[in-house]
Amino acid sequence: MPRRAPYLMVLTVLLAGLATGGCVPAETIGAFEAASIPVIHRDLLDAIYSGITGKDCSVVRLDAYKTYCRPIEPPPPPPPYCSRGRGSVDCWLNPGDLKPVPPEVADGPMFLTPAQEANRLRRWPPL
Repeated sequence: MPRRAPYLMVLTVLLAGLATGGCVPAETIGAFEAASIPVIHRDLLDAIYSGITGKDCSVVRLDAYKTYCRPIEPPPPPPPYCSRGRGSVDCWLNPGDLKPVPPEVADGPMFLTPAQEANRLRRWPPL
């Protein structure tokens, strides 16, 4: 049997309680409320709001002096183009202005991978 994420179980029980007309004992809701913050890092109302809006929102973020919802991260700036100079490494933001273009010192990634880009733009809950 595939293993489910804990927040899906919490949301399933909460939605089942709403579907039965709210006939869930207060002790059950209190237990899920108490367990939801250590497990999914948000309380049940945060989980509902985050699930509806697709944003990653939590009172835990407010406790850490951050915004209620996680902002979408901007893409990283392009890395500088660095080549060997006389006794040092010289870096430029626009190597196209150089004639001739010297060979680059490092051969690192210039862009985010598709997985990194998907992580940067992810919605909540991550399914």
